[in-house]
Amino acid sequence: MDEGVEVSAMAINVVIPEELRWRDTRRDEEFELQSLTIRMLPDGSLAAKAYGRPVAGGRGAYVSFPVPDRPELAALLSAAADEAGRRWSAHL
Repeated sequence: MDEGVEVSAMAINVVIPEELRWRDTRRDEEFELQSLTIRMLPDGSLAAKAYGRPVAGGRGAYVSFPVPDRPELAALLSAAADEAGRRWSAHL
């Protein structure tokens, strides 16, 4: 291992399956949350944000939201991190 390399975080993007998506509101605009960005922090813990687009359509901003504390979303985060780890370890 190169001791001169400091990795501050690793990130993966995950599509939220339709059956797990939810809606949230920001500045009086409703968004459907469609993807997660999951970061592994230097201490090994995970941090996640959900991203979505306005339900009304158009070219609205892609806005981040906190991920709700729901068992099925925690399972998705865990499965995604496991899969990312498998892929990272297999890279050439």
